[in-house]
Amino acid sequence: MAAISLAAPWILRRAVRTFSLPQPLLHLNPGSCFHGTHRPFTFPTSLRHTASGIRHLIQAVKGNFDDLLKGVGDKNAIEEVKHILEMARRASSRREVLHSDFLTPPVLKESMMALEKLADVKAVAQGGYPQAERCRLSVGHPELLTSDPDIVAALSITGNFGFQPCSHGDFLGSILGTGIAREKIGDIILQGEKGAQFLVVPELADYLITSLEKVGNVSVSCTRIPLLALEYEPPRTKSFKTIEASLRVDALASAGFKLSRSKLVNLISNGDVRVNWTTVTKNGTTLRTGDIVSVSGKGRIKIGEINSTRKGKFAVELIQYL
Repeated sequence: MAAISLAAPWILRRAVRTFSLPQPLLHLNPGSCFHGTHRPFTFPTSLRHTASGIRHLIQAVKGNFDDLLKGVGDKNAIEEVKHILEMARRASSRREVLHSDFLTPPVLKESMMALEKLADVKAVAQGGYPQAERCRLSVGHPELLTSDPDIVAALSITGNFGFQPCSHGDFLGSILGTGIAREKIGDIILQGEKGAQFLVVPELADYLITSLEKVGNVSVSCTRIPLLALEYEPPRTKSFKTIEASLRVDALASAGFKLSRSKLVNLISNGDVRVNWTTVTKNGTTLRTGDIVSVSGKGRIKIGEINSTRKGKFAVELIQYL
């Protein structure tokens, strides 16, 4: 019954007349790698053409909306997934296409898994290029969302970075320093001495072109470029193994970033450590295969294969992004 959770009054009236909806339609544009299954939906035969039946249907709508949120595996993403579902509800009721801000991979994944269970809703994820991590999500009725919306713009930052190289954090800090919220910015692609390219919501492109003047101490110019001009390549990584007594974040991150355990604990206390793009506050947070751990100013690592040793410890593969 989850498929009716976005039904507007006009859908409810039609539903009571027809007792069925078409299968959901879901589409992923390059920039996202999450795929789902399609499930048909049929109204329960207990609903009748009566006011009582409509009341029961409305109650079922609310209940199934709650059920979708209960199915979110990453509890840190619940509020943002709820916002996406509310956006989809509005898009369905108004028969229009609505767009989210840039979403982190965990939120995008959970949102797509929830939306795939809904009928009369099509979803398109776009990040600007195939390997994009942060993507925007467009939702609407399949009859309206017939082509990929133009919801991502690409900008290039150039300057004399040969003598003063700048990090991802330097570029991001300068962009945010113009007053733009983080969720309005997509991926940042570093280009060494040439500078960087990044994705942004189109309505803020002109503002950034005129407002972004420096990155660190380097004077820069910011220009708009076609998405096809983005110079991206698969991330470079190296992997190594460590033997640890536990899978706690302070233990694995300490090994992955070559930091002392006490230093890592201090970074967690300062809010500088994130797991799957969410700040962690507990040293004992347990990590699993596939988790991404990032430390401000230090980069990020991915947890690879985990095996138990004969002595009851854990042999963990750590994948470092270069």
